[in-house]
Amino acid sequence: MAAGWRTLYTAQKESKLATSELYAWVRHPQYVGFALIMFGFLLQWPTLLTLAMFPVLLWMYSRLSIHEEKDIEKEFGEAWRDYAAKTPRFIPSFRDFRQRI
Repeated sequence: MAAGWRTLYTAQKESKLATSELYAWVRHPQYVGFALIMFGFLLQWPTLLTLAMFPVLLWMYSRLSIHEEKDIEKEFGEAWRDYAAKTPRFIPSFRDFRQRI
């Protein structure tokens, strides 16, 4: 999550679209990191509350990502659409992984 925030902060400071490092693999690496942390809590501390909240939080972050993407598209236009067309929202493409190595 920290690496994603660093990349995003640098890009925002330069008024650029974040497309490097983790953002080259997925459009929302911080949300992927947060989902993995939540999953870890679910495994480590399996209570009814964590079991109930896990899908709710995943749904909320998914909706938030869609809302954020609409704002980003307004700001970056065609550059965003090109990036979004080749970069998955949450789950990296392992086919692309083999091509990048």
